[in-house]
Amino acid sequence: MTIRSFKKQTKFWQETIKRLDANLRMTFHNNGANEWFGFREELIGSFVLCFSALFMVLLPSYATKPGFLGLSLSYGLSLNGVLFFAVYMSCFVENRMISVERIKQFINIPSEAPWNIKDCLPSPNWPTHGDVDIKNLQVRYRSNSPLILEGITLSIQGEKIGIVGRTGSGKSTLLQSFFRVIEVSGGKICIDVVDISTLGVHDLRSRFGIIPQEPVLFQGTIRSNIDPIGIYSDKEIWWSLERCQLKDVVSAKPDKLDASVIDSGDNCSVGQRQLLCLGRAMLKRSRILFMDEATANSQTNGVIQGIIREEFTDSTVISIAHRIPTVMDCDRVLVIDSGRAIEFDKPSGLLEQHSLFAALVREFGNNSLGL
Repeated sequence: MTIRSFKKQTKFWQETIKRLDANLRMTFHNNGANEWFGFREELIGSFVLCFSALFMVLLPSYATKPGFLGLSLSYGLSLNGVLFFAVYMSCFVENRMISVERIKQFINIPSEAPWNIKDCLPSPNWPTHGDVDIKNLQVRYRSNSPLILEGITLSIQGEKIGIVGRTGSGKSTLLQSFFRVIEVSGGKICIDVVDISTLGVHDLRSRFGIIPQEPVLFQGTIRSNIDPIGIYSDKEIWWSLERCQLKDVVSAKPDKLDASVIDSGDNCSVGQRQLLCLGRAMLKRSRILFMDEATANSQTNGVIQGIIREEFTDSTVISIAHRIPTVMDCDRVLVIDSGRAIEFDKPSGLLEQHSLFAALVREFGNNSLGL
């Protein structure tokens, strides 16, 4: 057993023990809460029965017949069970009504833009150049909320762009604007002279490649995950797996491309999931690639950055960077602060100035050194 495999197994068992510990703590907490709840119910029922019996004893003998009193007390003995059942059913109904509230809420949510617009279909090979023009882009989450992006204007022409900024500056919001997850409130985004707001969301999103921060895999097979629509041949899929350094891993599986992938891809490591997402983007050969760099597994991120430099030389790559060193080899760096594009220039040029990017680099260096 190699040291690397030993470390992986050790990490796996540590995570398993942590999950078991958390489950035991939750079970103990739930059992304790149920016992405390049952004790209080029985205590309330006992008090009610006690006061009822005392009241019946103090009644005059002519008020009612002794047989009726005994019958009342015998029925009162089942009060604890009835009280528990009533409370249980009320909680059960309340929990189920939450589902009704969610359904009602979802019904009233406005739907997103049309999936396809027949009169505004892009050409089959769009985008051909990957030129991006952002003009006075303004984005807000709701109509009554303040602007998240405030008038960003820039032009990108077949470059590798790194987007940096502090947490909450608007980096992810800019990425979501390209996919129209959030519709713009003002301005526009044009790709190869086409205003993306005029296209159907499927026609738009299907032309982009993306490597998300949290790699997404679906229950099925490796083939269905790397080629969800089923339009590529096995030769093309194997080529993509080879370029993203997963060919040997998949070849070692008994079912090859038909090897199963469980829900969320839990039978694959995080690095393998990221590389599969990269292979999915490579298979599309998109002229525009978006990447949201993961905050963990820096070794895999380094491999992905190297593959992107080799395989996407003619494509526009827009990458949200959480580590400053990953943008040093970009053509230009966009620094966003409070929803505004503060700086947009070559990394070397920004480092030579008293810029916000230079301050972020110094801060990153100090944090890495533990200062």
